[in-house]
Amino acid sequence: MAEPLSQRVSIPVRHFDRIIDVALATLTVVGVITGVAAAEVRITWTGTIPFALFLGALLLVRRRWPMTVLLLSIAAIFIYRLTSDFEGGWIWPLSVAYFTAAATPRVRWVVAIGAAQLIYSAVDFWPVLNRSIGRFIVHLAGEALLLAVLIAAGVAYAVLLRWRERLREADGRARVAEERLRVSREVHDIVAHTLAVVGVHLNVAADTLEEAPDEAAEALRLAQNIRNRAMADLASLISVLREGPDDNAPQPGLASLHELVADARAAGLDVVLDEHGDPSAVPAAPAVAIYRIVQEALTNTLRHSGATKAEVTIDYRPRSITVEIVDDGRGDHDVAEGYGLAGMRERVSALGGVLTAEPTSGGFTVKADIPVAGSPA
Repeated sequence: MAEPLSQRVSIPVRHFDRIIDVALATLTVVGVITGVAAAEVRITWTGTIPFALFLGALLLVRRRWPMTVLLLSIAAIFIYRLTSDFEGGWIWPLSVAYFTAAATPRVRWVVAIGAAQLIYSAVDFWPVLNRSIGRFIVHLAGEALLLAVLIAAGVAYAVLLRWRERLREADGRARVAEERLRVSREVHDIVAHTLAVVGVHLNVAADTLEEAPDEAAEALRLAQNIRNRAMADLASLISVLREGPDDNAPQPGLASLHELVADARAAGLDVVLDEHGDPSAVPAAPAVAIYRIVQEALTNTLRHSGATKAEVTIDYRPRSITVEIVDDGRGDHDVAEGYGLAGMRERVSALGGVLTAEPTSGGFTVKADIPVAGSPA
């Protein structure tokens, strides 16, 4: 049995398909009756009307059984021609049936059936050859041309459906790849920040374990708290991977900045957070980006620069946000474009902004300008 033209469609699409099928069935009934009348054959309730209604009714199941509909339609026209005076064409009453069957993988069978019907049509129309060769040739050429057009249209429609399906699959793969990239950036930011801060606390604990055990114990408790928060963040990301991108867990935002700064201060870095404007009006996507930029910048400061002080300045404006992190570390060291810096650039670029990261006199500066207008909430 041939596959239906459309297998996995939504309810609105299926409803639209039913409307199309009913419309084609109605047009077929009207067209057959009109064609028979145009051929000057008497319309009867025992011949023409049942024949037209049967062809139309078959089209209501054409998507499920396209080859069966075609064969039954051909059988119906054979019976009608044998029991009536109708001498019109063999192909046009079956136009929709041929088109539908040609859109299935069994298009070769459709061509073979159509060719056989054309041969029989030539034999049936043979007596006309003695009276008018031109009429005979025009009749067969017209039948053959119509059959070719119907089969070509069906094949083109099937190709279009496959092309659209490939586009949907490619779009799905792109979304999956984008989600994986986003999750990888989140994992990098969480792990890098946690290792940097926990590493500082562990060093403090190791240095003060014998001389100041209370201070060492406090450093270990802070390291444990930071580790627990990181594990919670990673658990939420893992749930995203398991459940899919449509079930994203809440991501850290501007409300978590003070906690982030507190972690850096507990690690021994003097951090000043200076915010201007109203952070409550910032959409979710830029808010997450700001949090991750500050997190990555402070992580790099703790791990690489040897800085003792950092200043985080965030300017919330109606149409854009400026984030600037300046430290007093070694500003003359080489900057390597690692995963963290690349991730920051990707985040800002995805939102239509610009990020710069460069040494300055007496330190290092990371600055991001992020537009707000049009950002998803």
